[in-house]
Amino acid sequence: MLPGLDGFGIVKELRSEGNSLPIMMLTARTSTTDKVDGLNLGADDYMTKPFETAELLARTRALTRRQGEVIINELTFADLKLDLNTHELSSNERHVHLSQKEFEVMRLLMSTPGRIVSKQDLLTRVWGTDGETSENSVEAYVSFLRKKISHVKSPVQITTLRMLGYRLEVTEA
Repeated sequence: MLPGLDGFGIVKELRSEGNSLPIMMLTARTSTTDKVDGLNLGADDYMTKPFETAELLARTRALTRRQGEVIINELTFADLKLDLNTHELSSNERHVHLSQKEFEVMRLLMSTPGRIVSKQDLLTRVWGTDGETSENSVEAYVSFLRKKISHVKSPVQITTLRMLGYRLEVTEA
């Protein structure tokens, strides 16, 4: 869950950003008012706990059937945009092309907004388990990305959390 937001806040935030992914709220809040609020905020379905697994699966299939195929061409975090087709990072009408490894690191960070991504996770998911790549490679590519984020004049930064990993944050102006 995103820090400081409950399920209702998350639905509202996603819809205000124009995100059209199917959303099913699964919650212990059972009042009619809560259900109406959740659906009015943009949830596509609302289930209360306890629930039967078979019903959850059937509702999930129905949601995906209604929505059709969801194609995501761009990831965003604050004003920063990552085009998944062209590998361009942009902000404030400025664009910069990312190398394949830069793109993969940035995609992983932007796919998990607010969450810490460990160096080991980056090594495994970007470089794979077969190579002899070290944590220095992760540090180097994070440094490259920091320069490119600065180049496009975004307030987003890659923060290092010592002994934990990295996460995207918006700097205070």
